[in-house]
Parts: sequence; C-alpha cells; structure tokens
Amino acid sequence: MHISEGVLSGPVLLSGAALAVVGTGIGLKRLDYDRIARAGMLSACFFVASLIHVPVGPSSAHLVLNGIVGLILGWGAFPAILVALILQAAFFQFGGLTTLGVNTVIMALPAVIGYIALRPLIRKGGKWSIAAGFACGFLAVLLSALLVAAALIFTREDFFAVSWMLIAANFPVMVIEGIVTAFCATFFLKVKPELLT
Repeated sequence: MHISEGVLSGPVLLSGAALAVVGTGIGLKRLDYDRIARAGMLSACFFVASLIHVPVGPSSAHLVLNGIVGLILGWGAFPAILVALILQAAFFQFGGLTTLGVNTVIMALPAVIGYIALRPLIRKGGKWSIAAGFACGFLAVLLSALLVAAALIFTREDFFAVSWMLIAANFPVMVIEGIVTAFCATFFLKVKPELLT
C-alpha cells in the first residue's frame, strides 16, 4: 500500500510529513532503551513482510504486520515503521522519499490505534484475546487502506473509484492479518506476556 512519488498533492504531502514527525517524536520519547532491539526486530519483520507480494486479481497484495508492530511497540511503531519505509524506498524504490511522511502515517497510525483500543482486551486473555487480536490485525490493514484512499481523494476527486478498488483488493490481506495477529497475540500471552504490557 505504498503511495509512489508524483501522485499526491503538496498539501497532502506536507500534512503527512507533519503528522509523521509528531508521531515519530512521540514514539522516540516513549521508546525506552530496553525496547530498541525489539523495535529493530519488528522493523525488520515489517520490511520483509512488505516485500513478499502475492497476486490478487489485477493487483498484488502483501502482509503488512502493522497490527503486531502496534501491539508490541505502541507509539514506538512510528519510528520502527519509518526506518523500514526508508530502507524500502532507498533499496527497492517502494514509495519514495517525498511520500515517506504520508506512507509512515498510513502504516503507523492504525498500529497505534490498535494498540490503544484493543491491547487492553487482548491482555484479558481467553476468547477476548483471540477476537481482539483478529480485530487488531484486520482493522490495522483496513484503516491503512482507508488512509491511502483519503490521501488519494484529497489529492484529486477522480481517485475515488481507484480508492474503493484498493480497499476491496486488500480485503483478503485484512483477513489474513487478522488471523496472524490473533495467533501471535495469544502465543505471546502464553509464552512472553510482558511483550504486551
């Protein structure tokens, strides 16, 4: 769901950059020294998962894992995802440097929303953790797709139809991300619950 350079308008790019700076600042402030290695590993997972593309009709889709990144890092998802996006832009020309702020907000903001809204339910354990884990993964990708759609629509209203196609094409990814996040959340609760505290 990277937005390439040359697509978005100046105001959208500036707004995305400003929000990314604020989110990254908050994330760096809350990311203590003990969690830096964890942030690096999750950044690497995000980086690798985004590189494996699966054909879906006329488009392709890939895992994002921003729900898991958000559950474990909270606001630290902003700097972790930013680093992964910088590397993807530099090495593989996914996205770009001018769209880096917008792409960071598209991926990291839903991760933080999942952290704030659903992590307390996951920590309860039992069936709530499974349902909330699924919702966290599903909603993280859905919100990312909606943010891409909003960025496109605020650039040009002509992108309205394309935006809905993008959301529909990512529906299988939403379901898969929900399943993966639910599995990971319940696994972490049993094996290493301090990851979710």
